[in-house]
Amino acid sequence: MTQVTRVGFIGLGIMGEPMARNVMAAGYPLTVWNRTRQKADALLAEGASWADSPADVARASDVVITIVSDTPDVEEVILGPQGVIHGARPGMVVIDMSTISPHATIRISQRLAEVGVEMLDAPVSGGDIGAREGTLSIMVGGKPEVFERCLPLFRAMGRRITHVGPNGAGQFTKLVNQIIVVGNTLAMAEGLVFAAKAGLDLEKVLEAVSAGAAGSWMLSHRGPQIIRGDFRPGFTVRLQQKDVRLVLEAAREMSVPLPGTALIHQLYHAVEARGLHEEGNHALVKALEWLAGVEARANSS
Repeated sequence: MTQVTRVGFIGLGIMGEPMARNVMAAGYPLTVWNRTRQKADALLAEGASWADSPADVARASDVVITIVSDTPDVEEVILGPQGVIHGARPGMVVIDMSTISPHATIRISQRLAEVGVEMLDAPVSGGDIGAREGTLSIMVGGKPEVFERCLPLFRAMGRRITHVGPNGAGQFTKLVNQIIVVGNTLAMAEGLVFAAKAGLDLEKVLEAVSAGAAGSWMLSHRGPQIIRGDFRPGFTVRLQQKDVRLVLEAAREMSVPLPGTALIHQLYHAVEARGLHEEGNHALVKALEWLAGVEARANSS
């Protein structure tokens, strides 16, 4: 990817800011835009350049990365009145690293192709920890030759980078990931609430089960947070619910039954009903705690 020297980055939230920082640390000149400019201040102080719109990001870049909240946001920053497409030129690459509708991704890629712009859908997994440490799992849909061209850039942000198929395949794969993530979250939450009700030492329970067949990334990273009462977000309830909604919409279109995922969607509604949208997705445990009448904390008995 020696011909791609300038990178644009749109979306500087919990995930986007550290990902953009890792891109810049890898030696890529970086131009950024975010709806709230204040979120760009740290990166600008570290050497990034500011653009006044997504279109201006495209004018200053050879490849543009977007990572924003939901499908309408991606459509706006890429195809909207001030979108990337209006500053794009043939040969550019747009990499969307958001988690959005696979079908919308395909439509966006087709629209970009009409003006000679390539697109990769490359959603990520690994949370804020992976974003900061550059160890994300990245699942990429698009043309194989475009993927190979962008592989050095992906390596600045992630550790496991997998080309999974044509445009849309990255998003479908991310939805598979999210089905498994929320299932793991529910299993962890049920286990910890059960242990708390039994009066067990939760730190010892985590030590005992994390190294065995019950072990998982979720248990190792979010289990300790739960028992400490730390619900700061690596990934918010609001965004987790958005992803589960995308899963259930795609499943409905394909007539795939997902009863466990549907149940988790409802449990997250209970968390949202108490105004906890911006807590970490491991706050799912609170719905079970309310039902059981116990808190899964290290000092519980």
